[in-house]
Amino acid sequence: MAKYEKNPDVVATLTPEQYRVTQENGTERPWTGAYLDNKEVGIYVDVVSGEPLFASSDKYESGCGWPSFTKPIEDTHVNELTDSTLGMVRTEVRSTHGDSHLGHVFPDGPQDRGGLRYCINGASLRFVAKSDMEAEGYSDYLDQVEDI
Repeated sequence: MAKYEKNPDVVATLTPEQYRVTQENGTERPWTGAYLDNKEVGIYVDVVSGEPLFASSDKYESGCGWPSFTKPIEDTHVNELTDSTLGMVRTEVRSTHGDSHLGHVFPDGPQDRGGLRYCINGASLRFVAKSDMEAEGYSDYLDQVEDI
């Protein structure tokens, strides 16, 4: 079993935008994220800890301007917390081991896939293509991605 943790050496290498989003609870501007239009098969992991978060098979086009997913790969890798900033109450999504701010989850996702929309900042993610998953230690999640 892989061990995922917040690595200070990795945090030191984050771009200013990745740092602002993951460490300072920032939000990238809509329609600007690296993975918004990514259609490749694979998984998305926390840019800080490497813990697996979302599968490409659960990604969908929500029209909100950020990558959207219907569910996490494993619930244990995602913490959901009440966020009452900006004068509203939302559910913040953070990685469990890296404690990275990922985005928010909303109850307006596809009803036939559970009804949730995990609206995630691309700056908090690193994509691992299916062809690289085994080499990078993510073979346990190969059954969660589908060839297009």
